[in-house]
Amino acid sequence: MSFYIEPNHHVAQAQTSTSTRRVNAAYFNGSIGYSNMSIFWFGQVDNTNNYVDVRVGYNDEMLKIQTSTFDRRLWYNAGLASSPNPTALMKGDAITLYLDLNHNGGSAPATDDYRLTTQLNWWEARDNYQAVFQGNNADWVAITLPSYTTATNWRGNAPNDNTDDRGWVSTITIPFSSLGLSGPPPQGSIWGMGMVLHDQDSSGDTSIADQTWPEALNDHLPDTWGELAFGMPDYVTPPAKIGGTTTIRHKLNDAIVPDAQVGGDTNCGDPYAPSFFNGWGDANYAGSEYLNIQNQGDVADWPCFSKMYVSFPLDALPNNKKIISAELMLHQFGGSDPSQAKLSLMQVLTVKDLWDESSISWNNAPLAVENVAAAEVDVIQDFPGWPGVATVWDVSYAVAEAYKNGTPLNLALYEADWAYHSGKYFVSAETGDWNAVARPTLKVTWGDAVFNLEVTPAVQHIKSGDTTTYTVLIQQSDDFTGTITLEAASPSTDLDLTLSPLISISTGNQATLTLTDTHPSSFSSTVEYTIPFTATGGEIVQTTTAKLLLNGQSTYLPLIIK
Repeated sequence: MSFYIEPNHHVAQAQTSTSTRRVNAAYFNGSIGYSNMSIFWFGQVDNTNNYVDVRVGYNDEMLKIQTSTFDRRLWYNAGLASSPNPTALMKGDAITLYLDLNHNGGSAPATDDYRLTTQLNWWEARDNYQAVFQGNNADWVAITLPSYTTATNWRGNAPNDNTDDRGWVSTITIPFSSLGLSGPPPQGSIWGMGMVLHDQDSSGDTSIADQTWPEALNDHLPDTWGELAFGMPDYVTPPAKIGGTTTIRHKLNDAIVPDAQVGGDTNCGDPYAPSFFNGWGDANYAGSEYLNIQNQGDVADWPCFSKMYVSFPLDALPNNKKIISAELMLHQFGGSDPSQAKLSLMQVLTVKDLWDESSISWNNAPLAVENVAAAEVDVIQDFPGWPGVATVWDVSYAVAEAYKNGTPLNLALYEADWAYHSGKYFVSAETGDWNAVARPTLKVTWGDAVFNLEVTPAVQHIKSGDTTTYTVLIQQSDDFTGTITLEAASPSTDLDLTLSPLISISTGNQATLTLTDTHPSSFSSTVEYTIPFTATGGEIVQTTTAKLLLNGQSTYLPLIIK
């Protein structure tokens, strides 16, 4: 029997899967490097609407967030310099950051919730253009946050006039000590987080709608915010017997692997010059045989920015397997001005929403769910010949999630570069069959668990004071002969549970978990519990969960007969 253990995988801090929008903040042992910060984005770019790239990183002293906003007309409240008004900061070009330190959500801002607003300004001191609010379990209250700093800058003609500009940037620095913390949260910790991009394009005009991340964010409902995780997501390679490796590539074994680039192509969006705001964001490049990934610190050059999207079907993977490892491979053949370009850190992010290669654009492309991987891509000074230079990303975490959920692997690739000429050019799925090996490729190594742990049903519904049962089934592989010990932990002191038997010695053995709610029958609140199950056989551990919905309600849709 052979087992696969990847020594390079981070296994110390496994993170749970998510469909909530999340940024996994990059950790820096020292100064926070702009080009290596984690990145996400939201908004649109046109004559009225704004778009923003958000970079996030932290070290042992601080959390830093940097924003780059594409904005045709820059406007701020010059009167705030002499007449401070924290509540007025959201009227103008501004960014609001929300933080929920305990990640406990809620229906009102609590004392662990913070709202930090940064408005653009020009030469005036920053003090009156930044404000911090803290929740009081009902509303927001203005406070002073020690050592919290912001800075802004802009590119274009000038703020507060009727001449088109390019955009503006902000830097938000939050020492952990200012939040009452002795240092950063442990790696793998999650805070609630949200952002709002405010916009004003002329004097007195505050009618432009905010752009929000996530889309349903509500200022007073922490439950609607996204997530900030400290450190990149870990993938714990499951104990498994290697079964095989499946290669997925466009046209290989009849697979359909669409890909696309959005943004400025390789010519900095030249067809949309000189304005760019009227059309650049809607450009589509269906059929392109190459893909550009590009970003930089100078927001004036946003017409050169470019992202890549790709979708791999996973139906070629056999059912009921464990994902041992997965690699994404792209082949690079060039880039922007190699004589001045620098090495780039290219980031991979997962995507949930569907997109169409024939219509995808910067403005309608899906937002990322979370960033999951990164790899360095160097400059090609002398092209070595086809298929080009391969770059590999470890996407095991993303593939395991997609496989578990029964969905394709949908990815976006982008970068957080500071340097000019950062574009890196890759071969697309549209390249000719003569260069098929250079197409975006996914290699997945999978295997069989030494034993499988299954709990049914996945969800039980009961009322206060009721009792219910779950069936725990162990399926062992033929060559596993050890003893398996079962455990189940109660998620609440209000639930009593017993599991019997606690030991399984042959395949097909079953155990029964009996669970009783101890609330009085008068308790009517709806509560959802997650019950963890663990099966241990020697050094092999399998885990799963089941749900219990207490006092839940069923919803029946009307029957429509045509």
